[in-house]
Amino acid sequence: MSGMQKSAPAANPAAYIASLGGWQRRYAHALRSAVSGAAWLDEHVKWGHLVYFSNGPVLLIRAEETRLLFGFWRGQRLRGIEPRLKPGGKYEMATLELVEATPLERATVVDLVKEAVALNASLGDPTRLS
Repeated sequence: MSGMQKSAPAANPAAYIASLGGWQRRYAHALRSAVSGAAWLDEHVKWGHLVYFSNGPVLLIRAEETRLLFGFWRGQRLRGIEPRLKPGGKYEMATLELVEATPLERATVVDLVKEAVALNASLGDPTRLS
């Protein structure tokens, strides 16, 4: 079973996870569990994937054909916690690209989420130009 089929967006975050197959479902489920355990965030399906908000967008979980992306709006400031975050896109976006064999510790996910939430709390919504 390969990645996501091009279809209507999932009705809710649980449906998004359920729409995935194989390792992507396992990884996305584990990420979602770690994220929700790390901080209180508003979770939505937005732009066709999972987006988490706290004082603006904080992070995303997005399945693509052969990979899973775990991205942070202020990710460029989080590279001290996870140096594999690749800068790219608007704002201070940086994304960790996961494939089936990519190691990622739950503790690292928790640290990333907590720091990303703290950055939004102190700096404000990353999508608003100061």
